[in-house]
Amino acid sequence: MSTESESSQKAPLAPGMVIGPDGKPCRSCTAFRSFAGMHKKKKPAGTSDGSAAAGAGGFAAATALAMTTAPTVETDPPRLPADCPPDVERLGRHTWTFLHTTVSYFAPQPTPHQKSSMLGLLNALPTLYPCGSCAGHLRDYMKSDPPERAVEQGREALELWLCKVHNEVNQRLGKDEFDCATVPQRWREGWPDGRCD
Repeated sequence: MSTESESSQKAPLAPGMVIGPDGKPCRSCTAFRSFAGMHKKKKPAGTSDGSAAAGAGGFAAATALAMTTAPTVETDPPRLPADCPPDVERLGRHTWTFLHTTVSYFAPQPTPHQKSSMLGLLNALPTLYPCGSCAGHLRDYMKSDPPERAVEQGREALELWLCKVHNEVNQRLGKDEFDCATVPQRWREGWPDGRCD
């Protein structure tokens, strides 16, 4: 009986919240705004909760306050402080930056050692990446389009392979796809307009 009442009293998960294998909310799998949504509720702009008015002037004062309350104001989404563990979005951005930059500096004609090292890095991601569902998606992608051929062919082929992986993720998340023809400018050379110089 207590188990049933305890489960019915548990608060529902915030939208976008992902539960990790340990049964707890997974920080590296969930956007910070979902965690912040668990702890904060919107208040109408410029109001208190009405308890002071109810205590001072009774029911009529609280009712008058409630009737004159401004509508709820939308605020900017909460931002994860820089010194907190990364959420899924920060982890993803930094991982993509690291991977694209590393691949863009991969040798055009890699040595056997360079090929082996790159494959070790890429093949470790589905096992070691902190977001389990993200790692699973990558594992599935790598089964259907393994990186070995791209690594064997060198930088340009590997840049294109990684760009396709990234675009598959963007497509799944409803984000714009990246123009793979501009990968060298974005990750190694800088844009022709000089804004990166």
